[in-house]
Amino acid sequence: MHENEKKKTQGREVSRRAFIKGMGGGALGAAVSTQLLAKGVSSVQTSAGTVPLFAKKEIALNINGRSHSLVVTASETLLDVLRDRLSLTGSKKICDRGECGGCTVLLEGEPVYACMYLAVRADGKNITTIEGLAIQDRLHPVQKSFIDEDAYQCGFCTPGFIMSSVAFLSKNQNPTPAEIKEALSGNLCRCGNYAHIYKAVQAAAKKIRGGV
Repeated sequence: MHENEKKKTQGREVSRRAFIKGMGGGALGAAVSTQLLAKGVSSVQTSAGTVPLFAKKEIALNINGRSHSLVVTASETLLDVLRDRLSLTGSKKICDRGECGGCTVLLEGEPVYACMYLAVRADGKNITTIEGLAIQDRLHPVQKSFIDEDAYQCGFCTPGFIMSSVAFLSKNQNPTPAEIKEALSGNLCRCGNYAHIYKAVQAAAKKIRGGV
């Protein structure tokens, strides 16, 4: 290989590794890490420093106020752990590629697609799923409003819409219709029940403002 071409190739390799480091919490980072582990590589050098690799790791999750310790692989998603390991099946696996929002959960109060979030990234973090919203027999105002306003049809997308709505209303308790639509733009309803969903969020906001 020509010396100049070799330098260019090395430069691309460094950039690629730096990119993988930056994307270390995503599916690409997991896929690359798995390939490197199969070759016996225990770490990679990036512009940010040495990044350790692992096949399995013990993590601690605080889910709906309960602590869970479990060993996960580098490629397991938070959704897989919730559904398959902890039997919290309220978060739905629909598209499994971060497009529909059916798997939305709250991570430190912020909505995330659990199908795209690696379980290892959630280590030590507080997570709320649809199962953790109600307090005993008392539904969260958003849950109650979704029932009252018929904001569901098949119901499969409903948990994701509710979790996104809860996160939104925790920051904006008096939203405009446009703000509600924007906040829920990452969630899809194949039944097309959007009018009732938006109405339910408005009703929930009113309940929250009134302390209900």
